[in-house]
Amino acid sequence: MTGGLFELAVVVLIAAALGVAARFLRQPVVMAYLATGIIVAYSGFLNIQNREVFSVFSDLGIMFLLFLVGLEINYTSLRLVGKTSIIVGVGQIAFTALFGYLISSALGFPLIHALYIAIALTFSSTIIVVKLLSDKHDLHSLYGKISVGFLLVQDLAAIIILILLAGLGNGGAGIWQNAVLTLVKGAALFVLMLFLGRKIIPLLFGKISRSHELLFLVSLAWLFLVATVVSKLGFSIEIAGFLAGLALANSSEHFEISHKLRSLRDFFMLVFFVILGASFVFAGFGGLIIPTIILSLFVLIGNPIIVLVIMGIMGYKKRTSFLAGTTVAQISEFSLILAALGLKLGHITENVVALITAVGIITIASSAYFITHGDKIFSALSRPLSIFERKKTKETESSDGLDAKDVVLIGCGRTGESIALGLPREKLLVVDFDPNVIKKMKARGFSVVYGDVADEEMREVARLKDAKLVVCTSPSLEDGLSLLSVFAPDDFSRPKIIVRADTEKDAEILYKNGADYVLLPHFTSGQYLGRTIALSPEMEIISHLRDNDQTIIRQNTIH
Repeated sequence: MTGGLFELAVVVLIAAALGVAARFLRQPVVMAYLATGIIVAYSGFLNIQNREVFSVFSDLGIMFLLFLVGLEINYTSLRLVGKTSIIVGVGQIAFTALFGYLISSALGFPLIHALYIAIALTFSSTIIVVKLLSDKHDLHSLYGKISVGFLLVQDLAAIIILILLAGLGNGGAGIWQNAVLTLVKGAALFVLMLFLGRKIIPLLFGKISRSHELLFLVSLAWLFLVATVVSKLGFSIEIAGFLAGLALANSSEHFEISHKLRSLRDFFMLVFFVILGASFVFAGFGGLIIPTIILSLFVLIGNPIIVLVIMGIMGYKKRTSFLAGTTVAQISEFSLILAALGLKLGHITENVVALITAVGIITIASSAYFITHGDKIFSALSRPLSIFERKKTKETESSDGLDAKDVVLIGCGRTGESIALGLPREKLLVVDFDPNVIKKMKARGFSVVYGDVADEEMREVARLKDAKLVVCTSPSLEDGLSLLSVFAPDDFSRPKIIVRADTEKDAEILYKNGADYVLLPHFTSGQYLGRTIALSPEMEIISHLRDNDQTIIRQNTIH
């Protein structure tokens, strides 16, 4: 045990060092974990695959990962998965699996191996995509919502496949009967967890929610209780983790539970990805270079094209379709879990696991850049991408005959909404990329245009050059620079431009590029409150400010 703890300490130290490096290189931390396994295995310093403690931690990592996935699948999230997300998700899974199987078969892989490879290529990483979209502030954009929706569809499909494999893994003459029986049992457990989560669990967790320590402990106890019961029914603890999370998803405490357990999950997941990285070395890589390159290119290029085609047929603009397509240009943690399970069941060899892991490393690293710099890539490819766009798209807002407005407000979130409500409606045009915001502001009587600051068509429709003032509330430095680049620095006829920054460094850059004023929320709010106090030390206006804020809060709660 002492040796095992020493090896674990070494692995954690190496992973921490590589994690810091990945942070500087703007790579997902999972890349550091995989690299740790490769380094440890290649050096021959440790043979972690033969250590029981690593195997146990690896299984716990997958269980905690699926537990948190289950926590996210509540009734609200299921309602948000609209028709578009379902059609795109199912279509992408079907076509990616079909083409992936044909490519794998052409590369000489036998039937079962080709099926595993094809299925592994269909899933994209929800964790990585949501993190990158959040960093870009695009999570609530139209393409962001569609992407998260079809990623949720992928997650549900992955769970069904893992349940099916639990039945197939029993083998024997009645293999398909076992698979069907397993699916029936899985569906029954799914319904049971939904019932418990709706009727029973909220009552229990409502009693203990005031104690954070007790909430953490009871959540863990529930997870391991479900794991014990479900494993007795023939399912893996990974499936148990998902079902346990599903039962808690509709409790009002599910955000707190997710927050409490995320660090624990990250530690155990570290070990899982380290072992996967090590298996990449132990399997050997002879003869896999060409298949790795071909399959990686299919995921990086083929998957986005599949989404482009489906969304183009459905009537979405090429920009929305392209940016949504970039989110599927990598394979998922589920793909690696599927490979590990297939190896455990004896369905595939270590060479296939190494191949899927290699494709994961390449595509995860590359897609991070695709998503982060998607707007720049789209600008370069905009003209040829027109073949994926119908002449009449469903995104176009009615803007025929739109008069020029004195003020154009780009971005109407919390900050933008507060600005909009203080201005005359007849002089203001609201521009936003969240269709819900557009609908809400249109209902309030504002002139609206769907789009964002990087959309050239939006700039023309909004008639930016005829405005007296343009305000952009997006905290993204790229968005601010994109707006400023529309106007020549020495153009004295251009409107005044106010942009937003999150840091003083970004503010300096924006001022150097011609911004008339940079909105730093903590600076601006402090200055406003200071001047208000100076004008009226008795703060007679405070009740008015309070009433305005409470009105906005109530309206947002209703919507």
